[in-house]
Order: sequence, then structure tokens, then C-alpha cells
Amino acid sequence: MLSSSLPVLASLLCSLQIALATPDPSQTGGQTITLGRRQPPLRNVEDWGVWAKNEREALKLKYGGSPPSKRSQGTNLLTNQNADSSYFGSLAIGTPPTAFYVILDTGSSDLWVTDVNCDIGCSRDTSYNSASSSTFQNLSQSFSVTYGSGQAVGDLVSDVVQMAGFSVKNQVFGAVTQVSNGLLSSPVSGLLGLGWQSIASSGQPPLWQTLASKGAWSQPVMGFQLARFLNDSTARQLEPGGSFTMGFLNSSLYTGNIDYQNLVTTPSFWILSLTTLTVQGSSVSLPSGSASYAAIDTGTTLVGGPSSVIQKIYAQIPGSQPGSGNWQGYWTYPCNTKVNVALSFGGPSWPVSTADFQLTQISSSQCVGAFFEINTNGSTPDWIIGDTFLKNVYSVFRYSPASVGFAALSATALGMNGVNAQPPSATIGSATASVTATTGNATNGAVWTSSSAFNVKPFVVACGVAMGAMML
Repeated sequence: MLSSSLPVLASLLCSLQIALATPDPSQTGGQTITLGRRQPPLRNVEDWGVWAKNEREALKLKYGGSPPSKRSQGTNLLTNQNADSSYFGSLAIGTPPTAFYVILDTGSSDLWVTDVNCDIGCSRDTSYNSASSSTFQNLSQSFSVTYGSGQAVGDLVSDVVQMAGFSVKNQVFGAVTQVSNGLLSSPVSGLLGLGWQSIASSGQPPLWQTLASKGAWSQPVMGFQLARFLNDSTARQLEPGGSFTMGFLNSSLYTGNIDYQNLVTTPSFWILSLTTLTVQGSSVSLPSGSASYAAIDTGTTLVGGPSSVIQKIYAQIPGSQPGSGNWQGYWTYPCNTKVNVALSFGGPSWPVSTADFQLTQISSSQCVGAFFEINTNGSTPDWIIGDTFLKNVYSVFRYSPASVGFAALSATALGMNGVNAQPPSATIGSATASVTATTGNATNGAVWTSSSAFNVKPFVVACGVAMGAMML
């Protein structure tokens, strides 16, 4: 987050209307001392504006007003889990704070972590213990959220949540006691939804939205850079995963300008229109209107789209065949074929690396593509654009105006792919900015809800979990 400076303008204040007494040593006592006024320095409109703002804020503080909220910025280093299957960061909950690893998911909007009493599907690495936090509040409400890869069930509570140098008091989240098998993989203990409040199963404002709406960020943006290890045969279970920024963009990780595209619906998922798709240099015809809507989703490993278009993609790749059994909905193609796919959402065309398109090899000659068929039947956007695409761009999620932006990765960012380094550790630092969450409505009025968000055919869940892929 970009920190906004509060310049000290004492010199401006002191130089206004100040008369300096300058005695002349040649004069004898009792004589009149000549007074001279120092000429104030010239100031432009901006200087006067800064002075006026500080004068106003100083008087507000002097006479009992509340100090202005501090705007700030922060970075959360990511971990790449199971060769690009998921990306997680860290946050801290409670007083005193306890650190948790959580998946960062722009395709949902609830925060939840496993409770100390969790007895089904929990990783046991770190659990939330309400008895250990002096700021815990029991909301006496049940909580349940369903994803394409499983479900989490528990109770709604509130506590202090810290992340990337920010602190949110009274943040509502789920203390989960049951988790579907395969939804969490050690050392992850939960999930942080980075979608909009309208699709939160709890109905409560997400952590990021509270920070953005209350002016805690220097800029109303979140930025992602995701590192690739999918094509690294020596990749460990946990590798450095890139970075997530709140309140600012890391300009060292991208080149050129950010191409922003406004959301095409009332904010719920981060939805853009997929306007152009090319395969091996040839355009694939796409539907228009709501049939082109695409959710930009960091919590999904792959790219899912309507069967009619996915089939057109593989029709451009000689030797492609539809999968069967667990691979139903997926397509195979010859591994020695370099597939070039590019997507556009109304701006530049963004290519997908051949390494990302090649999901895995299943025989001596056949590979599985990372674009698969998903027919949502109107319950969600027709396209789910996951990390297969997002690893190839610097992605920005902007609060106001509500939009998603992409930029080309810099050499620095590309150098993080397959880097030989240790993954980051969860740390608990001091908060540079603090806000208080506002309780939302318990009901959800969204057109698309989290519980229906990925109510997809069973093959997606069965195959995704078997491969370690996530669809959240």
C-alpha cells in the first residue's frame, strides 16, 4: 500500500505574519529598536492547499476531533502449493494474535479458519481458539460455505484480524468445525475471500472491502503476481509463490501500463467479458452478452469454459481428443505440440505460456490441457479464469472504480518462476493502519451466491481433487 505523506509545514506557519526583532549593537540602551518584516517565500496553489489541509486537521485535533484515518500499504508474500495447485498467504487473528495460512481467493468473499474443535477435514497445523483471545465475540450464528472442491461448516464469530500491516477490529469470519476432505492441505488452515460482499455466504463485509471502503489504503487496489512451478520436475510441495499487495501496486513486477476493464455487472465476482480468444494464431468465435462473462479467480487452478467454446479450442490443436472417466470434460493433445492461446477482455491480448497450458502428461505422448469444459447453466459466469491465465500477467483488483487490470510481467517477476528459494514463513508484524468492521446484513441478495458459485458437475470436483487442483 502506498503510504501518503503528511508533510510538516511548520516553516510555512512560522513564516506567516512573523515580525523579527533585530537589535543594532551600535545603538545605546533605551533607544528605539527598528523592526523589520521578513518577506514570506512565494507559494503556489499546491503549497497553500497543503498548508490549509494541515491547519484544518491541527485545529480538529486540538479541539477534540478524531484524527484522520491513516492510509497505508502492505505486502503479503505468497506460497505456491503443490506445483501451482493453490497459492496461500498469511494473516493473524485475535489478541494476542495467532498466525494462520489461508488461501487467497478472489472467487469468494468469506474469511474462515479451522476452529480448535474442528473434527472433520482439518489440517491441525493451526486452529483458532476463542478462549485464547481477549477480543473474541461470539455472534451465535451458524456458518456454511460451499465451493467446487468442497464445503466448510461452523459458526460466525468476530475478532481482530491483521494482514500486511493492517488491522481490522470486529472482523466477522467463520470458525469452522467441519471441512470437506481435500479442501485444505497442510499447512493451510483456512481461506480469505477477496470477492465482494454481495456473494458472501455470511453476508458480512470482506476484510479487503472494509479496508478499501474506510480509506485505509493509499490506493484502492490489490495486486497479484503468481510464480510458476508447474513445469519444474524438482518442485517441492511448498515453493515461493509470488506476492499479494494491498493499497498499492509493486511497479517492479510489471512493465508498461495497467490495462483496466470495468466490471460488467454489479460487483459480486470480479467479472469481465471475454471478448477475444485465439489458438495457434486463429480466432475462436465467442458468444456475446452474459454468455461471455468471465470470473477472474485466483482460487481456481485452471480455466473453465462452456463446452461449445472449449471444443473449438482443441479443434485447432491437431491430435486432440476428449477425455473420459475422471478426465471427462478435459482434453488430451500430443505433448510435443506447443499450444499458443491468448485471451482478451476488451483490451490487449494476453498470451498463456505453453508451460501453463500443459497441465500434466498422462502417457508417453499425450498431455492434458489446462482449459476444460464447465457448463454453469446460468448459476455462475460461463467462464472461470484461474491461475493458468493469471500466472502470465500482473493482475489488479480495483475497488473504485470497480475493475480488473492486467499488465505484462517484468523480468524481475519472470525470474521468480522456478526460483530456488525457501517459501515465506508466517509472521506477525505491527499494524500501521487500523479500522473497525461494520456488521453487514445476515441475508445475501446477490444474483450469484457463494453457495451456488461453483455448483458444477461432479467431474470438476472429483478430477480437481484427485489432481490437487482447486476450484474455489
